[in-house]
Amino acid sequence: MCLSVNKTADELLADEKYNSKEIPVHEAMKVLKRSHEAGLVHMSYTMKGDSKPGLICSCCACCCHTLGSLVRNGIHTQVLTSKYIAIDDSGKCTDCGICVDRCVFQARNMVYGKLAYDNVLCHGCGLCVSTCETDAIFLVDREQMA
Repeated sequence: MCLSVNKTADELLADEKYNSKEIPVHEAMKVLKRSHEAGLVHMSYTMKGDSKPGLICSCCACCCHTLGSLVRNGIHTQVLTSKYIAIDDSGKCTDCGICVDRCVFQARNMVYGKLAYDNVLCHGCGLCVSTCETDAIFLVDREQMA
């Protein structure tokens, strides 16, 4: 579920050993939508010195060696960065727990039937936002929270 973009895509398309193929933007958007619905986290990789990402991966903590090891070892907040963070509207939250099941980063837990949210662990992936039945969760720019 990974997509190469920009110069990384050009390099992979030129190297025939990877069986890469070019797809139109609307197809790439379908891939991203389908992987989001499946609960995968979109992560774009921008290497030091590059101004644009080369890869957009859709990862799960169980199969992706990068995301999985970072989350299991509790160091994802030291390695990964995100421009966004989830904010909860406690007045709308019904403590249903759906967001807990979707949170790959273990920022959401149920404690005595109530939602407990640790925004320090939040990566701002939006998986909780898209499944909140009461629209009690939304993303904001992380800098607004500073």
